[in-house]
Amino acid sequence: MSSLPRTPEVRQTANPLLAALPADPRVVELGQPLFTGMPCSPNHPGFRMTLARRHGDMVRPDGGSASNEVIVTGGHVGTHIDALSHVSHNGRLHGGVDAAEAQSGGAFSEHGAELTPAMVTRGVLLDVAAAHGTGTLPGGYGVSAADLERAAEEGGAEPRPGDVALVRTGWARHFDDPVAYLGKESGVPGITEDAGRWLAERGVRAVGCDTTACEQIPAGAGHSVLPVHRLLLVEHGIYIMEHLALEDLAAVGQHEFLFLVAPLRIVGGTGSPIRPVAVVA
Repeated sequence: MSSLPRTPEVRQTANPLLAALPADPRVVELGQPLFTGMPCSPNHPGFRMTLARRHGDMVRPDGGSASNEVIVTGGHVGTHIDALSHVSHNGRLHGGVDAAEAQSGGAFSEHGAELTPAMVTRGVLLDVAAAHGTGTLPGGYGVSAADLERAAEEGGAEPRPGDVALVRTGWARHFDDPVAYLGKESGVPGITEDAGRWLAERGVRAVGCDTTACEQIPAGAGHSVLPVHRLLLVEHGIYIMEHLALEDLAAVGQHEFLFLVAPLRIVGGTGSPIRPVAVVA
């Protein structure tokens, strides 16, 4: 970012895309680090990384050496985005696509992860935890449309068509404790169908949350039913991002920002790891 023009005067003569950036841009990471043993939904294979070659295993004639790794992971592990092939309802994907036909051969011929777009757009932080005057919402709490309205009003930014809406529950504070974060006994806070409809009505392009499922998980219920996934992915074609890290963004106190994310182009996949960022003033 240091090569960008840093004053409004210079930006007026620069590329208009650069002119839209803050005069002194700061990049805020919105993704969790990937490490062996990190929390993972019980519905997905976990993340594993180990060194395949270590320095000294092979030394070149000039004394040089190199190390590399092997990574094994599911597409919905860590900070990731759900492709439209991820969820079906009554055998149909978004747009009425026959799920059985689309997945024939072991990879999706329609709605695959390679079609999930990179996004450079307006992002809005809906800090529901802050709107409730707490650092973390209680386990199993259902975020309602009224909660999102309140968060938007207090943050001074409401989602518009094409935006990415990020819902903060504060649950990411438990990320280093897999048992607490997955919340099997306590439940996990998240948006309800009511809140999902509120977001869909505003025409957002994607919704993200700082939890494992993006939606309310009642205590003891697990991921048995995920109605918000059906509502957003199947009915409205709205992408879902999970396991976001929103604490640093909340600390900045800026609820409207430039949002950037680029999924991996996994042909026929149902999701992709991502590294989303917010560019703030």
